[in-house]
Amino acid sequence: SGTITFNAVISACQKSGEWEKALQLCSVIAQRKIQPSTITFNAAISACTKSSEWQVALRLLSMVGFAKVEANTFIYSAAISACERAGEWENVLELFSAMAQRKAEPDTISFDATISACEQGGEWEKTLQLLDAMEESKVESGMVALNAAILACEKWGTWE
Repeated sequence: SGTITFNAVISACQKSGEWEKALQLCSVIAQRKIQPSTITFNAAISACTKSSEWQVALRLLSMVGFAKVEANTFIYSAAISACERAGEWENVLELFSAMAQRKAEPDTISFDATISACEQGGEWEKTLQLLDAMEESKVESGMVALNAAILACEKWGTWE
């Protein structure tokens, strides 16, 4: 089908950091009235992540519902990663909270990026809360989360 072909090309754009081409392909999908999928949005948002185009990533996320696509864990994780890379920790926290409201279960990627963003933003208490939440939800904590938590405590004078 058309969706599968477009998804493959958008994924290739994502891997090569061609976020503008990925967006152009999303426009073509809309013009041709092809139904996008979660893979379409995940790949397009991930393409924005590599190029630090967090605002474009958030715009794409806002279009998911209009396209009758469910914003799942992968889509949210991609948007969270885009904001984290750009140092937009407040947006990261909003997206992480929205995940829970939308019943999208956070995974290692979303926890890692959220904890890292909080560390960058000096939110050491939130960093530790998220690390606890990660453990409670049985999500395996990656090195990114653990290192960010240690850095946050060390950097903001709370290491004991």
